[in-house]
Formats: sequence, C-alpha cells, structure tokens
Amino acid sequence: MKRLSLLAAAAAVLLASPALAESPFWPVQPKNAPVAAELRGAWKSRGYGWIVLFGPDGAQLFHTAGGACYPDPRREPDPDGVLGLWRAEGPGVISLTGDPSGTRYQFDRLPNLPTDCISAAGWTPDRVVAFAADTFAEVYPRSAERKLDWAARKAKALARVGPSATDDQLWLALTDLLSGLDDPHVELHGTVQGARRDFEPGEAPTLLRVRAADPAGEEKAWLQAYREGILTGVLKGQGRQAANNRVFWGRVDDVGYLNIVTMGAFARNAAPDDPRPLDAVLDEALAAFVGAKAVVVDVSNNRGGYDTISRRIAARFTDQPRIAYAKVPVGGKGSPQVIRVEPSGAAAFTGPVYVVTSDITVSAGETFTLMMKALPNVTQVGGTTRGAFSDQLPKPLPNGWTLALPAELYRSAKGQELEGRGLTPDVQMTVFPEEELLGGHAKAIADLIARIRAGGVAAPVR
Repeated sequence: MKRLSLLAAAAAVLLASPALAESPFWPVQPKNAPVAAELRGAWKSRGYGWIVLFGPDGAQLFHTAGGACYPDPRREPDPDGVLGLWRAEGPGVISLTGDPSGTRYQFDRLPNLPTDCISAAGWTPDRVVAFAADTFAEVYPRSAERKLDWAARKAKALARVGPSATDDQLWLALTDLLSGLDDPHVELHGTVQGARRDFEPGEAPTLLRVRAADPAGEEKAWLQAYREGILTGVLKGQGRQAANNRVFWGRVDDVGYLNIVTMGAFARNAAPDDPRPLDAVLDEALAAFVGAKAVVVDVSNNRGGYDTISRRIAARFTDQPRIAYAKVPVGGKGSPQVIRVEPSGAAAFTGPVYVVTSDITVSAGETFTLMMKALPNVTQVGGTTRGAFSDQLPKPLPNGWTLALPAELYRSAKGQELEGRGLTPDVQMTVFPEEELLGGHAKAIADLIARIRAGGVAAPVR
C-alpha cells in the first residue's frame, strides 16, 4: 500500500538522521488579543470530519460528512482541546493542536464556510442516521479489511427510520448501523423516553466473563481480588499503592514490579492528564529498582487514558531516542506524524523490562506497549492487546445524542498496521485464566517473576 511505503520510507530516513528542529506553535488567540489574522476564515481538517471557522473573537467548530454539516452543539469553544495552538505548514495548510507533544491536526483553507454549515434545514431522524453512516464510511479505520459495507449498512438503517421516526426507532436504527463492531472506541449515548441509553459494542472478552460471573454484572469483587493479589500475593505486603490508586509498585527481591491501571487521573485535585503526581511516584519506584535484575511493568488491566502519559512512562526505560510508531488520520493526505520515545532525564531503568498485557490492555495502554516494544531491552509477555490504538473521536449528534469512533491508523516503525489487530506478545502467558478469574492474575505474575529470576524468560530477537 502507498501509505505503508510512505511510513516505512519516513521511518528509515528518521532513523538514519538526527531530528531537525521544528517550527514553534503559536497561540490561536493570545491572551487579551484577537485571533491571529492569518487564521481568519474557514478550514477543513484532513480526516476527522471537522470544519473550523476562525473569527477575530475565537473559533467555531463544525462537523461534516457526506456533504452535510452542522455546528458543534457543545457549549465550549474548543470542546475537544484541539484548537489552542497553530503553526503554518505551507501555503493554505496549518496544523492545530492542544499540545505540541500530542496529536497534531492538519487543516486546509477553504474559500468560505460551506452553505450546508449554516443551513436552517431540520435534523430529522433519517438525516441523523445518514450523517452517522457517512461519518463511519469516511473516517472509520480499515473498513474494507473488516468487510464493513457502510453503504449497505446505511440503506438498511435508513429503512428503519423516516423524517418523523420516534427516538426508539432512531436508537434501533443507529445501533443496527453499528452492530457487529467489536471496537471499544465505538460508543453511542442518548436519552430515550427520559431514560439514559448506552451502546458500547467492544468490551474485552475477559471483562465480559468477569461481569457474567458476578450476579450484579459489576467488577467490584474482581477488582478487589486484583488489588489484593498484587499487594499481598505478588508483593507479599511490601508494596505501595499510589497516584490516586492508579499505580502499584514494589520489589520482589531482585525484580522490580510496576503496575499502572490507567494512563491519567493520578490525583483527585489535578487535571486528568497532569503528569506531576505520576512523576513523583515513578521517581520513588525507580530509585527502589536500582540494581534490580529486571523490572516487570504490568499493564494487563490498563484501561487507557492519554498517549502523552504513556510516552512519559516509556521515557523512563530508554537511554536514547527511539521511533515508536506513526499515525495518520483515515482519509487524510500528507505525511504521518511520527512518535518518538525520548529519555526523560529523570530516574530510569534501562535493564531488562517485561511488559505484561492482556485483551483488557487498550488505547493508551496499547500505545504505551508499542512505545516499549520499540526499546531493545523490553519483552512483551501475556496476551494480545485489544487493538484500539486510535484516539477516540467524539461526534455529538445534532439531536443531542453522542457518538464516538476511532478515526486514525497506527503503524509500527516497521510499517505494520495495528488498528483492530493489537500487539501480539513475544512470550505468550495466560494472565486472567477463565477457571480462576479472581486469583489467576496474581499467580501468573508471581510465576513470571520466578521465571525471570531463574532466567527462564527468553528475550525477543528484533
């Protein structure tokens, strides 16, 4: 494929050459000042289905697909945090981002705001269904490989609704449109007849088994057993739980153990992507790991979060810059955004590292694993990850419901396409055995540590 070749060539050049200094990003609207004059006007994103209109006093976001367009119904001027900074990329092309270390979104200038974006035509149920179907057709990753015929799905869903369909009929049409998608980044939320409804068709098989085993359909007993298994079974009462209960760590003789259950929300009184509470814990843990034979980093129950946090943790395990992966928006032209792991300059461990994964490992937990697998000292152990690398793209629908989906392709530095496939471990290990859901994880980790100490886990050849 052309894009695959482009990524492989870009990666080869980047591996052979020192990183060049980048142009800086500038505030879209400096404090107490109007929006930069160069930005004023309409711009359309490459992928993602966005149009943004910049005026002197700020930005207005629109959603577009299939020729339709409507203003974002949320109250915030930048609800997804992508319109804060900008830089020019060439004639009529800019990049926008909320954080230069995160995803950068490229936009092309339009001659004017499309008429459909300011149309007064009502958003009837059939138009909502058509917009959802067109959005998936335009930006959902690997639709052809997944054998997803969005035109056929759209026709079938539209057969369920007309301009005057009820909310119940609309909900059934939309869930039918999305049926069979085993994707944790696909969600539909709405209120039907005064009651909240949620459709999330991508739960991990392990979590489905956990909930099926609990009469209340919850995870409380399993999560409690998971926690106690780590603190008492693996770490024998000598471990620590920190960072808003998101991190467990300790040392088992000459092997360090670090467990991270989310990539964010490390303090109740801080922003969810604030890394400072995590940094303090990592400093303490890695100081305790000095002289260890190896470190186990357990993300087998990691539910995702922020890629910037994933990169910050991975930086603690490398002694030189490494290309980890690249990402491109579905349907977006241009070069991929290449993501590197750079040494943090803080306390680090660059000896043998074993990253433990499972089918629960998802999203930013997966990008973390991908970053770690770019390091020569890392071995992935456990089960294949969930296969949902892309950032989740919110699509608030004009009827007040909320749709979300992935809209990016992630590829390894070698050009391997990963979305919908996941990362296969170097060493297979059952982390959550079906026959022992409550206690199996701790036994698996204890066994892994014993094997590492005995020299029985082979490192990968890359």
